[in-house]
Amino acid sequence: MCVDFRTLNQACPKDTYPLPRIDTMVDRTFGYEVMSFLVAFSGYHQIRMAKEDEEKIAFITDFDTYCYNVMPFGLKNAGATSRHMIDAVFKDQRGKNLEAYVDDILVKSKTLEGHLNDLRETLDTLRKFSLKLNPTKCTFGAASEKFLGYLVSARGIEANPDKISAILNMPSSKTPKEDQKLAGRINRLGRFISKAGDRCSPFFWCLRNNKSGHWTIECEAAFAELKRYLTSAPILVAPKEGAVLSLYLGVSNSAVFAVLVDDNGERQHPIFYISHILLDAKSRYPTLEKLALALLVTVRKLRPYFQSHTIQVITGQPLLKILHTLEVSGRLLKWSIKLGEYDIRYVPRTTIKAQALADFVAELSTSEPPLAKHRANLWSLHVDGASRSQSHGVGILLTSPMGATLHQAVTLWFKATNNQAEYEALIAGLNFALSIAVKCIQVFNDSQLVVNQVNRAFETKDEILKKYMRQAQSLIS
Repeated sequence: MCVDFRTLNQACPKDTYPLPRIDTMVDRTFGYEVMSFLVAFSGYHQIRMAKEDEEKIAFITDFDTYCYNVMPFGLKNAGATSRHMIDAVFKDQRGKNLEAYVDDILVKSKTLEGHLNDLRETLDTLRKFSLKLNPTKCTFGAASEKFLGYLVSARGIEANPDKISAILNMPSSKTPKEDQKLAGRINRLGRFISKAGDRCSPFFWCLRNNKSGHWTIECEAAFAELKRYLTSAPILVAPKEGAVLSLYLGVSNSAVFAVLVDDNGERQHPIFYISHILLDAKSRYPTLEKLALALLVTVRKLRPYFQSHTIQVITGQPLLKILHTLEVSGRLLKWSIKLGEYDIRYVPRTTIKAQALADFVAELSTSEPPLAKHRANLWSLHVDGASRSQSHGVGILLTSPMGATLHQAVTLWFKATNNQAEYEALIAGLNFALSIAVKCIQVFNDSQLVVNQVNRAFETKDEILKKYMRQAQSLIS
Protein backbone atom coordinates (compact mmCIF):
# COMPACT_ATOMS: atom_id res chain seq x y z
CA MET A 1 0.00 0.00 0.00
CA CYS A 2 1.29 3.47 -0.91
CA VAL A 3 0.16 6.73 0.72
CA ASP A 4 0.88 10.12 -0.88
CA PHE A 5 2.59 12.28 1.78
CA ARG A 6 3.78 15.05 -0.59
CA THR A 7 1.70 17.82 0.98
CA LEU A 8 2.77 16.78 4.50
CA ASN A 9 6.43 16.56 3.43
CA GLN A 10 6.32 20.11 2.05
CA ALA A 11 5.13 21.39 5.43
CA CYS A 12 7.75 19.49 7.46
CA PRO A 13 11.17 21.04 8.20
CA LYS A 14 14.10 19.02 6.86
CA ASP A 15 16.08 16.93 9.35
CA THR A 16 19.66 17.18 8.06
CA TYR A 17 21.05 14.35 10.21
CA PRO A 18 23.49 12.67 7.77
CA LEU A 19 23.80 9.05 6.80
CA PRO A 20 27.31 7.63 7.29
CA ARG A 21 29.59 7.11 4.28
CA ILE A 22 29.32 3.53 3.07
CA ASP A 23 33.00 3.39 2.05
CA THR A 24 34.09 4.41 5.56
CA MET A 25 31.86 1.81 7.21
CA VAL A 26 33.09 -0.93 4.90
CA ASP A 27 36.71 0.03 5.65
CA ARG A 28 36.06 -0.46 9.36
CA THR A 29 35.23 -4.13 8.76
CA PHE A 30 38.74 -4.91 7.50
CA GLY A 31 40.87 -7.23 9.63
CA TYR A 32 38.12 -8.93 11.66
CA GLU A 33 38.13 -12.72 11.63
CA VAL A 34 34.54 -13.46 12.69
CA MET A 35 31.41 -11.50 11.73
CA SER A 36 27.67 -11.81 12.05
CA PHE A 37 25.32 -10.07 9.63
CA LEU A 38 21.93 -9.08 11.01
CA VAL A 39 18.93 -7.50 9.27
CA ALA A 40 16.21 -5.65 11.17
CA PHE A 41 12.63 -6.76 10.60
CA SER A 42 10.19 -4.40 8.82
CA GLY A 43 12.59 -1.46 8.76
CA TYR A 44 10.88 1.80 9.67
CA HIS A 45 7.84 0.02 11.09
CA GLN A 46 9.71 -0.68 14.35
CA ILE A 47 9.69 3.06 15.18
CA ARG A 48 6.45 4.19 16.81
CA MET A 49 4.83 7.47 15.89
CA ALA A 50 4.23 10.10 18.57
CA LYS A 51 0.54 10.09 19.57
CA GLU A 52 0.06 13.74 18.64
CA ASP A 53 1.45 13.09 15.14
CA GLU A 54 -0.60 10.03 14.20
CA GLU A 55 -3.53 12.05 12.87
CA LYS A 56 -1.18 13.95 10.52
CA ILE A 57 -0.49 10.77 8.52
CA ALA A 58 -4.13 9.67 8.29
CA PHE A 59 -5.37 8.26 4.98
CA ILE A 60 -8.80 7.48 3.58
CA THR A 61 -9.92 4.14 2.17
CA ASP A 62 -13.26 2.90 0.81
CA PHE A 63 -14.10 1.53 4.22
CA ASP A 64 -12.86 4.07 6.76
CA THR A 65 -10.16 6.59 7.73
CA TYR A 66 -7.00 5.12 9.24
CA CYS A 67 -3.64 6.32 10.51
CA TYR A 68 -0.30 4.65 11.14
CA ASN A 69 0.88 4.10 14.71
CA VAL A 70 4.38 3.24 13.44
CA MET A 71 6.56 5.24 11.05
CA PRO A 72 5.58 4.52 7.40
CA PHE A 73 7.70 4.74 4.28
CA GLY A 74 7.41 7.95 2.28
CA LEU A 75 7.88 10.54 5.01
CA LYS A 76 10.55 13.17 4.30
CA ASN A 77 12.55 12.58 7.49
CA ALA A 78 12.03 8.81 7.81
CA GLY A 79 15.66 8.03 6.91
CA ALA A 80 17.12 10.60 9.30
CA THR A 81 14.81 9.43 12.12
CA SER A 82 15.86 5.83 11.56
CA ARG A 83 19.52 6.88 11.71
CA HIS A 84 18.90 8.81 14.93
CA MET A 85 17.39 5.65 16.43
CA ILE A 86 20.24 3.35 15.32
CA ASP A 87 22.89 5.74 16.66
CA ALA A 88 21.09 6.09 20.01
CA VAL A 89 20.50 2.34 20.45
CA PHE A 90 24.07 1.28 19.59
CA LYS A 91 25.93 4.35 20.88
CA ASP A 92 28.26 2.16 23.02
CA GLN A 93 29.09 -0.29 20.22
CA ARG A 94 29.29 1.71 16.97
CA GLY A 95 32.79 1.70 15.51
CA LYS A 96 34.05 -0.76 18.15
CA ASN A 97 32.40 -4.12 17.56
CA LEU A 98 29.42 -3.10 15.44
CA GLU A 99 28.53 -1.25 12.23
CA ALA A 100 24.94 -0.35 11.36
CA TYR A 101 23.42 1.24 8.27
CA VAL A 102 19.61 1.65 8.18
CA ASP A 103 18.44 -1.96 8.82
CA ASP A 104 21.79 -3.71 8.14
CA ILE A 105 23.82 -4.55 11.27
CA LEU A 106 27.28 -6.14 11.30
CA VAL A 107 28.83 -7.49 14.51
CA LYS A 108 32.62 -7.93 14.16
CA SER A 109 35.25 -9.57 16.34
CA LYS A 110 38.92 -10.57 16.23
CA THR A 111 38.34 -14.02 17.77
CA LEU A 112 35.50 -16.52 18.04
CA GLU A 113 35.42 -16.26 21.86
CA GLY A 114 35.20 -12.50 21.67
CA HIS A 115 32.51 -12.74 19.03
CA LEU A 116 30.19 -14.64 21.32
CA ASN A 117 30.44 -11.83 23.88
CA ASP A 118 29.95 -9.14 21.21
CA LEU A 119 26.95 -10.95 19.77
CA ARG A 120 25.43 -11.38 23.23
CA GLU A 121 25.84 -7.66 23.90
CA THR A 122 24.16 -6.79 20.59
CA LEU A 123 21.21 -9.12 21.11
CA ASP A 124 20.72 -7.84 24.67
CA THR A 125 20.62 -4.30 23.32
CA LEU A 126 18.06 -5.24 20.67
CA ARG A 127 15.92 -6.96 23.29
CA LYS A 128 16.16 -3.95 25.61
CA PHE A 129 14.73 -1.62 22.95
CA SER A 130 12.22 -4.20 21.59
CA LEU A 131 13.83 -4.31 18.16
CA LYS A 132 13.30 -7.46 16.09
CA LEU A 133 15.46 -9.20 13.49
CA ASN A 134 14.55 -11.07 10.33
CA PRO A 135 16.01 -14.55 11.02
CA THR A 136 15.81 -15.64 7.36
CA LYS A 137 18.26 -12.89 6.37
CA CYS A 138 20.72 -13.18 9.28
CA THR A 139 24.10 -14.92 9.08
CA PHE A 140 26.06 -15.75 12.25
CA GLY A 141 29.78 -16.46 12.74
CA ALA A 142 30.82 -16.00 9.10
CA ALA A 143 34.36 -15.34 7.88
CA SER A 144 33.08 -13.35 4.88
CA GLU A 145 29.74 -12.08 3.63
CA LYS A 146 28.15 -9.33 1.55
CA PHE A 147 27.72 -6.01 3.34
CA LEU A 148 26.45 -2.77 1.78
CA GLY A 149 27.29 -3.92 -1.73
CA TYR A 150 30.77 -5.32 -0.96
CA LEU A 151 32.20 -8.69 0.02
CA VAL A 152 34.03 -8.14 3.33
CA SER A 153 36.42 -10.52 5.06
CA ALA A 154 39.59 -10.55 7.14
CA ARG A 155 41.80 -10.53 4.05
CA GLY A 156 40.27 -7.42 2.50
CA ILE A 157 37.41 -5.75 0.66
CA GLU A 158 36.30 -7.44 -2.54
CA ALA A 159 33.84 -6.58 -5.27
CA ASN A 160 30.38 -8.10 -4.89
CA PRO A 161 30.37 -11.32 -7.01
CA ASP A 162 26.76 -10.63 -8.04
CA LYS A 163 27.75 -7.26 -9.53
CA ILE A 164 30.67 -8.84 -11.39
CA SER A 165 28.46 -11.64 -12.72
CA ALA A 166 25.93 -9.08 -13.92
CA ILE A 167 28.58 -7.63 -16.27
CA LEU A 168 30.18 -10.96 -17.23
CA ASN A 169 26.78 -12.33 -18.29
CA MET A 170 25.82 -9.27 -20.32
CA PRO A 171 25.78 -9.64 -24.11
CA SER A 172 27.11 -6.92 -26.36
CA SER A 173 24.96 -3.81 -26.23
CA LYS A 174 22.46 -3.17 -29.03
CA THR A 175 20.49 -0.14 -27.77
CA PRO A 176 21.24 3.09 -25.86
CA LYS A 177 19.27 1.65 -22.93
CA GLU A 178 21.68 -1.28 -22.69
CA ASP A 179 24.61 1.16 -22.90
CA GLN A 180 23.19 3.04 -19.92
CA LYS A 181 22.73 -0.20 -17.99
CA LEU A 182 26.35 -1.19 -18.65
CA ALA A 183 27.62 2.26 -17.61
CA GLY A 184 25.65 2.06 -14.36
CA ARG A 185 27.04 -1.38 -13.51
CA ILE A 186 30.60 -0.23 -14.25
CA ASN A 187 30.09 2.82 -12.02
CA ARG A 188 29.04 0.62 -9.09
CA LEU A 189 32.36 -1.26 -9.39
CA GLY A 190 34.43 1.88 -9.95
CA ARG A 191 36.37 1.52 -6.70
CA PHE A 192 37.89 -1.73 -8.01
CA ILE A 193 38.57 -0.83 -11.66
CA SER A 194 42.01 0.59 -12.37
CA LYS A 195 41.98 3.40 -14.98
CA ALA A 196 38.25 2.93 -15.51
CA GLY A 197 38.03 6.14 -17.55
CA ASP A 198 40.44 4.80 -20.19
CA ARG A 199 39.40 1.17 -19.91
CA CYS A 200 35.71 1.96 -20.44
CA SER A 201 35.92 5.13 -22.53
CA PRO A 202 34.57 3.47 -25.73
CA PHE A 203 31.28 2.68 -23.91
CA PHE A 204 30.93 6.18 -22.52
CA TRP A 205 31.72 7.88 -25.83
CA CYS A 206 29.34 5.54 -27.61
CA LEU A 207 26.62 6.53 -25.16
CA ARG A 208 27.47 10.23 -25.46
CA ASN A 209 27.89 10.53 -29.23
CA ASN A 210 25.67 7.85 -30.76
CA LYS A 211 22.00 8.41 -30.10
CA SER A 212 21.27 5.16 -31.91
CA GLY A 213 23.54 3.24 -29.53
CA HIS A 214 25.86 1.99 -32.31
CA TRP A 215 28.23 -0.60 -30.83
CA THR A 216 31.67 -0.24 -32.43
CA ILE A 217 34.60 -2.61 -32.82
CA GLU A 218 36.44 -0.57 -30.14
CA CYS A 219 33.50 -1.09 -27.78
CA GLU A 220 33.57 -4.85 -28.32
CA ALA A 221 37.33 -5.02 -27.66
CA ALA A 222 37.04 -2.88 -24.53
CA PHE A 223 34.10 -4.98 -23.31
CA ALA A 224 36.10 -8.18 -23.67
CA GLU A 225 39.08 -6.61 -21.87
CA LEU A 226 36.82 -5.37 -19.04
CA LYS A 227 35.39 -8.87 -18.54
CA ARG A 228 38.90 -10.32 -18.43
CA TYR A 229 39.93 -7.73 -15.84
CA LEU A 230 36.89 -8.38 -13.63
CA THR A 231 37.61 -12.10 -13.44
CA SER A 232 40.61 -11.19 -11.26
CA ALA A 233 39.51 -7.92 -9.70
CA PRO A 234 41.92 -6.64 -7.01
CA ILE A 235 41.34 -7.11 -3.29
CA LEU A 236 41.41 -3.77 -1.49
CA VAL A 237 42.47 -3.02 2.08
CA ALA A 238 41.59 -0.37 4.64
CA PRO A 239 44.27 1.96 6.04
CA LYS A 240 45.44 1.72 9.63
CA GLU A 241 44.88 4.68 11.89
CA GLY A 242 47.67 7.23 11.56
CA ALA A 243 49.28 5.50 8.56
CA VAL A 244 50.90 7.59 5.83
CA LEU A 245 49.19 6.71 2.55
CA SER A 246 50.64 6.93 -0.95
CA LEU A 247 48.84 8.31 -3.99
CA TYR A 248 49.78 7.53 -7.60
CA LEU A 249 48.37 9.80 -10.31
CA GLY A 250 48.01 9.30 -14.04
CA VAL A 251 46.65 11.22 -17.01
CA SER A 252 45.72 10.41 -20.59
CA ASN A 253 44.14 12.34 -23.43
CA SER A 254 40.59 11.72 -22.20
CA ALA A 255 40.78 10.90 -18.48
CA VAL A 256 42.63 11.36 -15.22
CA PHE A 257 42.98 8.59 -12.66
CA ALA A 258 44.55 7.77 -9.33
CA VAL A 259 45.06 4.96 -6.85
CA LEU A 260 45.37 5.36 -3.09
CA VAL A 261 47.83 2.84 -1.66
CA ASP A 262 48.81 1.51 1.75
CA ASP A 263 52.58 1.10 1.49
CA ASN A 264 54.00 -0.80 4.46
CA GLY A 265 57.51 -0.86 3.03
CA GLU A 266 57.39 -4.47 1.85
CA ARG A 267 54.19 -4.57 -0.22
CA GLN A 268 51.82 -2.03 -1.68
CA HIS A 269 48.11 -2.67 -1.21
CA PRO A 270 45.50 -0.65 -3.14
CA ILE A 271 42.79 1.08 -1.09
CA PHE A 272 40.74 2.93 -3.67
CA TYR A 273 40.83 3.49 -7.45
CA ILE A 274 39.61 6.82 -8.83
CA SER A 275 38.89 7.74 -12.44
CA HIS A 276 37.41 10.85 -14.03
CA ILE A 277 36.62 11.33 -17.72
CA LEU A 278 37.60 14.70 -19.20
CA LEU A 279 35.02 16.40 -21.38
CA ASP A 280 35.22 19.45 -23.63
CA ALA A 281 37.63 22.11 -22.30
CA LYS A 282 39.16 19.91 -19.59
CA SER A 283 40.44 17.48 -22.21
CA ARG A 284 42.50 20.33 -23.65
CA TYR A 285 44.27 21.24 -20.40
CA PRO A 286 48.08 21.06 -20.50
CA THR A 287 49.36 17.74 -19.20
CA LEU A 288 50.66 19.08 -15.89
CA GLU A 289 47.34 20.82 -15.24
CA LYS A 290 45.61 17.50 -15.90
CA LEU A 291 47.89 15.97 -13.27
CA ALA A 292 46.91 18.68 -10.78
CA LEU A 293 43.24 18.10 -11.70
CA ALA A 294 43.69 14.37 -10.98
CA LEU A 295 44.86 15.27 -7.47
CA LEU A 296 41.94 17.66 -6.95
CA VAL A 297 39.36 15.10 -8.14
CA THR A 298 40.86 12.50 -5.81
CA VAL A 299 40.72 14.88 -2.84
CA ARG A 300 37.05 15.60 -3.51
CA LYS A 301 36.09 11.93 -3.79
CA LEU A 302 38.28 10.64 -0.94
CA ARG A 303 37.94 13.56 1.46
CA PRO A 304 37.71 11.38 4.64
CA TYR A 305 41.06 9.73 3.83
CA PHE A 306 42.75 13.09 3.26
CA GLN A 307 41.29 14.48 6.50
CA SER A 308 42.50 11.61 8.68
CA HIS A 309 45.83 10.67 7.04
CA THR A 310 48.99 12.22 5.70
CA ILE A 311 49.06 11.63 1.94
CA GLN A 312 52.28 11.45 -0.04
CA VAL A 313 51.82 12.02 -3.76
CA ILE A 314 54.26 9.84 -5.70
CA THR A 315 55.09 11.73 -8.89
CA GLY A 316 57.95 12.28 -11.27
CA GLN A 317 56.57 15.67 -12.33
CA PRO A 318 57.17 19.10 -10.67
CA LEU A 319 53.65 19.17 -9.21
CA LEU A 320 54.74 20.83 -5.96
CA LYS A 321 56.50 23.66 -7.79
CA ILE A 322 53.55 24.19 -10.11
CA LEU A 323 51.00 24.48 -7.29
CA HIS A 324 53.12 26.48 -4.84
CA THR A 325 55.16 28.84 -7.01
CA LEU A 326 54.47 32.54 -6.47
CA GLU A 327 53.67 32.94 -10.17
CA VAL A 328 50.75 30.47 -10.07
CA SER A 329 47.49 32.00 -11.23
CA GLY A 330 44.04 31.20 -12.56
CA ARG A 331 42.56 27.79 -11.85
CA LEU A 332 45.88 26.45 -10.54
CA LEU A 333 45.76 29.10 -7.80
CA LYS A 334 42.22 28.05 -6.85
CA TRP A 335 43.24 24.39 -6.79
CA SER A 336 46.31 25.17 -4.71
CA ILE A 337 44.16 26.93 -2.09
CA LYS A 338 41.71 24.01 -1.94
CA LEU A 339 44.54 21.48 -1.55
CA GLY A 340 46.25 23.58 1.12
CA GLU A 341 43.95 22.44 3.92
CA TYR A 342 45.25 18.86 3.75
CA ASP A 343 48.55 17.32 4.82
CA ILE A 344 49.89 16.46 1.35
CA ARG A 345 53.54 15.75 0.63
CA TYR A 346 55.20 15.27 -2.74
CA VAL A 347 57.90 12.63 -3.18
CA PRO A 348 59.67 11.32 -6.31
CA ARG A 349 58.59 8.09 -7.91
CA THR A 350 60.18 4.81 -6.91
CA THR A 351 59.67 1.23 -8.00
CA ILE A 352 56.05 0.06 -8.06
CA LYS A 353 55.95 -3.23 -6.17
CA ALA A 354 52.35 -4.42 -6.62
CA GLN A 355 50.85 -6.09 -9.69
CA ALA A 356 47.58 -4.28 -8.92
CA LEU A 357 49.37 -0.96 -9.61
CA ALA A 358 50.88 -2.00 -12.94
CA ASP A 359 48.60 0.44 -14.80
CA PHE A 360 50.31 3.33 -13.00
CA VAL A 361 53.88 2.58 -14.11
CA ALA A 362 53.43 5.23 -16.82
CA GLU A 363 52.36 8.47 -15.16
CA LEU A 364 51.73 10.36 -18.41
CA SER A 365 50.10 8.60 -21.36
CA THR A 366 49.00 11.57 -23.46
CA SER A 367 49.58 12.06 -27.16
CA GLU A 368 51.40 15.38 -26.72
CA PRO A 369 54.63 15.17 -28.76
CA PRO A 370 57.78 14.91 -26.65
CA LEU A 371 60.37 17.64 -26.89
CA ALA A 372 63.11 17.09 -29.45
CA LYS A 373 66.14 17.39 -27.23
CA HIS A 374 69.84 16.70 -27.05
CA ARG A 375 69.70 15.75 -23.39
CA ALA A 376 67.12 13.90 -21.37
CA ASN A 377 66.61 16.78 -18.90
CA LEU A 378 66.35 19.64 -21.45
CA TRP A 379 63.29 21.92 -21.07
CA SER A 380 61.91 24.21 -23.74
CA LEU A 381 60.78 27.81 -23.17
CA HIS A 382 58.86 29.81 -25.79
CA VAL A 383 58.27 33.48 -24.96
CA ASP A 384 56.64 36.33 -26.82
CA GLY A 385 55.90 39.95 -25.94
CA ALA A 386 53.48 42.39 -27.55
CA SER A 387 53.01 46.13 -27.19
CA ARG A 388 49.92 47.94 -28.49
CA SER A 389 48.46 51.38 -27.96
CA GLN A 390 45.84 50.07 -25.52
CA SER A 391 47.53 47.09 -23.86
CA HIS A 392 50.87 45.37 -23.30
CA GLY A 393 51.46 41.73 -22.38
CA VAL A 394 53.63 38.63 -22.59
CA GLY A 395 52.98 34.94 -23.23
CA ILE A 396 54.99 32.00 -21.88
CA LEU A 397 54.99 28.32 -22.89
CA LEU A 398 57.21 25.98 -20.84
CA THR A 399 57.59 22.36 -22.00
CA SER A 400 59.11 19.58 -19.90
CA PRO A 401 61.39 16.84 -21.31
CA MET A 402 58.39 14.46 -21.13
CA GLY A 403 56.30 16.79 -23.31
CA ALA A 404 54.13 18.23 -20.51
CA THR A 405 53.35 21.92 -21.00
CA LEU A 406 52.67 24.93 -18.79
CA HIS A 407 51.11 28.14 -20.07
CA GLN A 408 51.21 31.59 -18.52
CA ALA A 409 50.03 35.02 -19.69
CA VAL A 410 51.08 38.27 -18.00
CA THR A 411 49.61 41.73 -18.48
CA LEU A 412 52.01 44.68 -18.27
CA TRP A 413 50.45 47.57 -16.43
CA PHE A 414 52.88 50.13 -17.84
CA LYS A 415 53.79 51.48 -21.24
CA ALA A 416 56.49 49.53 -23.05
CA THR A 417 58.01 49.38 -26.50
CA ASN A 418 57.95 46.15 -28.50
CA ASN A 419 61.58 45.40 -27.57
CA GLN A 420 60.90 46.09 -23.89
CA ALA A 421 57.86 43.78 -24.03
CA GLU A 422 60.04 41.06 -25.59
CA TYR A 423 62.55 41.42 -22.76
CA GLU A 424 59.74 41.35 -20.18
CA ALA A 425 58.54 38.08 -21.73
CA LEU A 426 62.03 36.57 -21.60
CA ILE A 427 62.65 37.61 -17.98
CA ALA A 428 59.19 36.44 -16.86
CA GLY A 429 59.73 33.09 -18.60
CA LEU A 430 63.15 32.57 -17.03
CA ASN A 431 61.81 33.45 -13.57
CA PHE A 432 58.93 31.01 -14.09
CA ALA A 433 61.36 28.23 -15.07
CA LEU A 434 63.62 28.94 -12.09
CA SER A 435 60.62 28.88 -9.72
CA ILE A 436 60.04 25.20 -10.55
CA ALA A 437 63.74 24.35 -10.31
CA VAL A 438 64.45 23.93 -14.04
CA LYS A 439 68.22 23.48 -14.48
CA CYS A 440 68.66 23.00 -18.22
CA ILE A 441 66.58 24.97 -20.72
CA GLN A 442 66.45 26.00 -24.36
CA VAL A 443 64.80 29.40 -24.99
CA PHE A 444 62.95 30.41 -28.16
CA ASN A 445 62.10 34.05 -28.97
CA ASP A 446 60.95 35.60 -32.24
CA SER A 447 62.88 38.87 -31.67
CA GLN A 448 66.30 38.61 -33.34
CA LEU A 449 67.37 41.81 -31.62
CA VAL A 450 66.74 40.43 -28.11
CA VAL A 451 68.27 37.03 -28.91
CA ASN A 452 71.47 38.53 -30.34
CA GLN A 453 71.82 41.10 -27.54
CA VAL A 454 71.49 38.43 -24.84
CA ASN A 455 73.98 36.21 -26.71
CA ARG A 456 76.35 39.25 -26.92
CA ALA A 457 76.30 39.22 -30.74
CA PHE A 458 74.74 42.70 -30.83
CA GLU A 459 75.49 45.74 -28.72
CA THR A 460 72.87 48.18 -27.44
CA LYS A 461 73.11 51.89 -26.75
CA ASP A 462 69.63 52.20 -25.21
CA GLU A 463 70.06 52.53 -21.44
CA ILE A 464 66.74 50.85 -20.63
CA LEU A 465 67.47 47.88 -22.90
CA LYS A 466 70.92 47.57 -21.32
CA LYS A 467 69.27 47.03 -17.91
CA TYR A 468 66.91 44.46 -19.40
CA MET A 469 69.84 42.67 -21.11
CA ARG A 470 71.92 42.50 -17.90
CA GLN A 471 68.92 41.17 -15.96
CA ALA A 472 68.27 38.44 -18.56
CA GLN A 473 71.96 37.44 -18.71
CA SER A 474 72.08 37.28 -14.91
CA LEU A 475 69.10 34.89 -14.84
CA ILE A 476 70.63 32.71 -17.55
CA SER A 477 73.96 32.45 -15.76
